[in-house]
Amino acid sequence: MNRKIPDHHLVYGTLKDYLTGEELPDTDDERLRQEMARMMVEEKGFAKEDLEPRLTVETLFNHIFVRSIIDLTVSCNGQRLFVLRYGPGSLVTREKPALAAARVLDSACCIPLAVVTNSRDAELLESRTGKVLATGLEAIPDRARAEELMREYPAPPPLTGVVRERNLRVLNAFDLEACCRAYSLGLF
Repeated sequence: MNRKIPDHHLVYGTLKDYLTGEELPDTDDERLRQEMARMMVEEKGFAKEDLEPRLTVETLFNHIFVRSIIDLTVSCNGQRLFVLRYGPGSLVTREKPALAAARVLDSACCIPLAVVTNSRDAELLESRTGKVLATGLEAIPDRARAEELMREYPAPPPLTGVVRERNLRVLNAFDLEACCRAYSLGLF
């Protein structure tokens, strides 16, 4: 990655992505994201191929461009089942953008579930209603539970029109980092 990380992010160098082998900036947050990916494979039983790291949704509203990054998108039997978004701090503040991401990421359907985590706690959310289905790190489904969840929560049809735009606006508003805006725009 050739872009400069903003000065207030502590960068230790680079690290290799657990899933792809790609070289990434080695930050405290990236280390936790890598632990999550490793946990999904080594403890939760998913194949590396079931995990898509760093998918993006790009939005532009009121002349403000935001690239929302979805840390992991998890599939089961070839179908996207949940997005997993990591962020430090309160999980409640992560719910709306995670739900919006699950609703708009895939153009063929809404992804049925979303997981928010700060690496110490987690919530499993149903994307259609926003209902919290489970809490705690054990709420992050393993491969066997994912099979059950696929049957319980089939993928809803894709959002269209005003409803889709509303969810894109949520991502644009929640994922804008004023302190890092120039970085996210690639101006560094």
